[in-house]
Amino acid sequence: MRYRLRIALLGGAGWLLMAGAGRAHAQRGPLVADRPDFTEAAATVGRGVFQLEFGYTYEYDRPEGSLGGGVWTHSLGEPLLRVGVLSETLELRLGLSPVSVGAGADGRSVTETGLEDLYMGVKLVLTEQDGLRPATAILPQMTVPTGSDAFTSDRTLPGLNFIYGWDLAENVVLAGSTQMNRALSESGGGASAYSQWTQSVVAGFSLGERAGVYTEWFAHFHAEPEGTRAEHYANGGLTWSLGDDLQWDIRAGLGLNESATGVFLGTGLVVRMR
Repeated sequence: MRYRLRIALLGGAGWLLMAGAGRAHAQRGPLVADRPDFTEAAATVGRGVFQLEFGYTYEYDRPEGSLGGGVWTHSLGEPLLRVGVLSETLELRLGLSPVSVGAGADGRSVTETGLEDLYMGVKLVLTEQDGLRPATAILPQMTVPTGSDAFTSDRTLPGLNFIYGWDLAENVVLAGSTQMNRALSESGGGASAYSQWTQSVVAGFSLGERAGVYTEWFAHFHAEPEGTRAEHYANGGLTWSLGDDLQWDIRAGLGLNESATGVFLGTGLVVRMR
């Protein structure tokens, strides 16, 4: 199968509410969520904070050359635990996603359900914004082979994410991320590792004290043994603050070229605990 999105693990819509709802609850600090968009925020949850982010994503795709039927994925739960440790600039991250993947054609369908490999990461804030210099953070990350037989890579796949962002106006933010992760190619009769580069850009807009919206582009560039393949995506969504420590989100997106997954949509919650 082609690369499936891991939006819950690699998002950052906390940018949206830092300008709006964050000011409304300044006594606790803004709730910085790493969902529902793809781009991370260059901020941590803060020392002593436990933050649980979870949700659901549905994807549908019709593979290249397919004459009928398609492939659909249900990503269930998508839990990501973020824990602030030692200082305000360091957090530990742990994610695990149950998934159900189905394929159908000619009135028949086959479904496989299980767990993806465990995700682990450490986010470290490098700089705060200073004029044109962006706020920046670095995120070493990896997946380890703990998943079900149908979804595991059977090996550890490391990666590195560099994150940056600017407050452009009182209620407008611009952010981006540049990543390099190891991935597997299933072509040629066997699995071989290669480097996957990912670039994203997101613009967020605060709508009052509780709501925020975003629009985003991101792309994966697969440097596979047989050549480079690119996937381009566009997506957008809404976040809504339900309280100081609770946020709801909804999102939708689509692939912009034939190599990309067709469409995806989802919803989720963020809960902060001190």
